[in-house]
Amino acid sequence: MKISPSDTRIGWIGLGVMGQSMCQHLCAAGYPMTVFTRTAAKAEDVCNRGAIWADHPAEVAAASDVVFTMLGYPADVRTIYLDNDGLLTSSKSGTILIDMTTSEPLLAKEIARQGQACGLSCIDAPVSGGDVGARAGTLSIMLGGPQQTCDDLRPLLKILGATIVYQGGPGMGQHAKMVNQTLIASGMVGVCEALLYAYRAGLDLQKVLESVASGAAGSWSLTHLAPRILQGDFEPGFFVEHFVKDMGIALQEARRMKLSLPGLALAEQLYLALVAQGHGRSGTQALQLALASASGIDWTTPTQNPSYNQPQ
Repeated sequence: MKISPSDTRIGWIGLGVMGQSMCQHLCAAGYPMTVFTRTAAKAEDVCNRGAIWADHPAEVAAASDVVFTMLGYPADVRTIYLDNDGLLTSSKSGTILIDMTTSEPLLAKEIARQGQACGLSCIDAPVSGGDVGARAGTLSIMLGGPQQTCDDLRPLLKILGATIVYQGGPGMGQHAKMVNQTLIASGMVGVCEALLYAYRAGLDLQKVLESVASGAAGSWSLTHLAPRILQGDFEPGFFVEHFVKDMGIALQEARRMKLSLPGLALAEQLYLALVAQGHGRSGTQALQLALASASGIDWTTPTQNPSYNQPQ
């Protein structure tokens, strides 16, 4: 399949924190675009850039050669793809459907199997990099599905991401994303606990970050999210409630494969506590608030507290 702005009509469904920026990149590249999202106001920006609004996902499918979806939960994916008026029944034969939602590997396989029977190519292509990577077009994209189709899509995917790796057949992109989320989950616990230690020890938090971020302890979360934590910025680049969903999928798959992942299970419990405290729509860095509270620390303005913070 030849991919170019003159040959390929794009559909996009889901304009959340990350989907908005990703769709904008494709619009800026000149691709004809038809969009749908549950909250129509979120489509105003891309429509001002030339995208056409559709009243239903089926209209997106009918108008497109390639359809991207970037949704919240596996239940949303199941509805959009497998309902009676979903993408599988609304797309013409030969259409490529690319789900960039972090979803269930078994669901991705089911969609691919049913899609193939309808003459469709279905790709699971979850991403990592958060709102920062979405805005910059530097996401890591993990591909599962027919390899030739994935190779054909690279002109589009390169607009969205800097690291594009084929992982294998249907569902394998989702499995790779579970590896990513498992790494992040325990890593975020480490970032938050390390900052609490530095705070209580009386270290200058900016200086200690400067020392550790470039060494062996360095990570994406430490570089991009720790500064937000110091600023008391807990706005979402990725929602806590979506991260809890991802950890649940990973643990479900781990049980199916008879794996014991105690670090991931602990991280899930800590994030569930954070949701219970009302922070489900905060960014994942808000874990700092739950852990700080457990130690009796008010993290409202951590850099404005006295230089020595140990209890007497």
